[in-house]
Amino acid sequence: MTLQPPHRVNVLLVDDRPENLVALEAILNSPSYHLVQANSGAEALRCLLNEDFAVILLDVQMPGMDGFETATLIRSRDRSRATPIIFITAFSSNDTHVFKGYSLGAVDYLFKPLEPEILTSKVQVFVELFQKTVEVKQQATQLAAVNSELRKSEERFRTLCACSPLGIYLADVEGRCTYINPRCQAICGLTLEESLAEVWQREVHPEDRDRVVADWLAWIKESQEYSNEFRLAGSETVRWIHVQSSPMFSDFGQLIGHVGTVRDVTDRKQAEEERGRLIREQVARQEAERANQMKDEFLAILSHELRTPLNAILGWSRLLRCKTFDQETIDKALETIERNAKSQAQLIEDILDVSRILRGKINLNMHPIRLESAIKLAIDSLQPLAEEKSIVLELTCSPNVGEVTGDFDRLQQIVWNLLSNAIKFTPQEGKVEVRLESVGDEAQIQIIDSGIGIAPDFLPYVFDRFRQADSSTTRSYGGLGLGLAIVRHLVELHGGKVDAENNPGDGAKFTVALPLAQKKTRGAGDDWSLLNEATETLPTLANLQLLVVDDDDDTREFLIALLEDEGAMVRSAASVAGALDALESYWPDLLLSDIGMPEADGYELMARVREMERLRGGKMPAIALTAYAREEERQQALEAGFQMHLSKPVELTKLIAAIANLTGRLGNPEQTDSAVSTALLTPQSRAD
Repeated sequence: MTLQPPHRVNVLLVDDRPENLVALEAILNSPSYHLVQANSGAEALRCLLNEDFAVILLDVQMPGMDGFETATLIRSRDRSRATPIIFITAFSSNDTHVFKGYSLGAVDYLFKPLEPEILTSKVQVFVELFQKTVEVKQQATQLAAVNSELRKSEERFRTLCACSPLGIYLADVEGRCTYINPRCQAICGLTLEESLAEVWQREVHPEDRDRVVADWLAWIKESQEYSNEFRLAGSETVRWIHVQSSPMFSDFGQLIGHVGTVRDVTDRKQAEEERGRLIREQVARQEAERANQMKDEFLAILSHELRTPLNAILGWSRLLRCKTFDQETIDKALETIERNAKSQAQLIEDILDVSRILRGKINLNMHPIRLESAIKLAIDSLQPLAEEKSIVLELTCSPNVGEVTGDFDRLQQIVWNLLSNAIKFTPQEGKVEVRLESVGDEAQIQIIDSGIGIAPDFLPYVFDRFRQADSSTTRSYGGLGLGLAIVRHLVELHGGKVDAENNPGDGAKFTVALPLAQKKTRGAGDDWSLLNEATETLPTLANLQLLVVDDDDDTREFLIALLEDEGAMVRSAASVAGALDALESYWPDLLLSDIGMPEADGYELMARVREMERLRGGKMPAIALTAYAREEERQQALEAGFQMHLSKPVELTKLIAAIANLTGRLGNPEQTDSAVSTALLTPQSRAD
């Protein structure tokens, strides 16, 4: 309750003589008083019309209207009836006048000359009394206003509780209800004096009941804020409610109970569920639209990437057949045809790799590998491409980098993909660095180029399949956008990770981290990187007797020309029947057979060959050379009895190395495990 600050109090001085008024003013001069002078009774009455006074000093003897008449009129008015009057006179001191003054309501009767101390003290008493009266009136007014507001507030609270859409309850320290509003009772069936734990035990959905009761009892003990959403299992429907509760404390910090709200959130839950369903549908639709868009872009790019080299192959082939060129032009034409054919083969192998990834059909032949060997082979195979653009390839290998356990060809493919990607995006006379080092228990390969770098908004998607920073028809760089996706998957299959970032300055940096293998004693023939290195210096196939079986005349004639050029003695057959006829009188050192052929396929041929082996008492190595390149087809070929499965088109050096390996020309024992065929495949046929 706030009181108005004290203000100057009015004191009325009434006397017909100015000098007396001056004297009174001099005696009563104080900053707490506002002295008002009146020269007559009539003027005094006019002052009392608009102002309240703490005390009136009234002269008795005045012309016209004396002090007694003036006092009578003052007492006749309601506003001034209680105003204290002190009579002042200098002419008569008899008791009659004094009694008359007191009878008119005077509080004192003073005679002149006045004692200043007495007059000041008497006036001060009435001034203080007036101020107290004013304060009491203010307090009464404010108290009445507070009581009125309390009544209104109480009425508002009752109306609020009765009409509130929220259920409201009060509970004692034990959790028993001491107040509930109608909405609370309607929502969850609470009644007075009932324990909330009992209500939850009775009303909560069976699937939520144990959790809700346990949470509530724990909250009661801890006296903390409580908020929970759960289901109520009614007789017909299931409703969701949201319960919030807070402890109530006294001024001394003692727990005196709990206050809480109960809200029916069934509509909100249903709306959230519907919204979630719509969002999921929208996301699925957007993903489908994006997938369709990416598919369309991919097919357009695929068509372009396949048709472009095909145009060069067909064009030069027709020119070579129709016209006569000098040897330099012929060499250039053949080089162009070979380069574009390899490009097509590479695109096809990338698509097959992605297909294997999507179906989870990529199998790794894990052996201890020296990464330096795989890196050097990848660099050697890409050196001509780098030289065309005058790009410097720089390799830095830290000493004593340990081995990793992995598939040699797939690791070489990882490096090949990243390195070819770096060369593609590095300008003329640029530089590409390859670094190999040990970082903790990992081997780390970094490929750093001085190219255009990676757009920041594309960086998070750089390893997504079919993603390209520029898929427009005006793009500057070719490719299907599969190479980096294959890299990530192969690295993860090896238990590693790959990251891409923009190199400070210019270009991009790709980092591959692979776990180092635990050191162990190397056994004979378990260094598969050495087998791959051996393919760089191939032995001759001189005097080897080979049987080539393929229904395609061009392929068969090509293989005959290649193998005979290597010194082998080759017989051929265009069908399984022709091959069996040849085997009746001719038992070769190795069989090289297609799988898909009319009337009978390569699997049937292999079955007949194994029967013939049992009769002859010897075993003939066999290689399946086929365009069926899926993993399950490879497994089927090995199970049928082939020692190796090579997919068309095959790298010529690898084909020769495979034949030499199976016939003992490489000094390695004959292998029947599928790892051999994988070890001898070229990464170029599977890389980006």
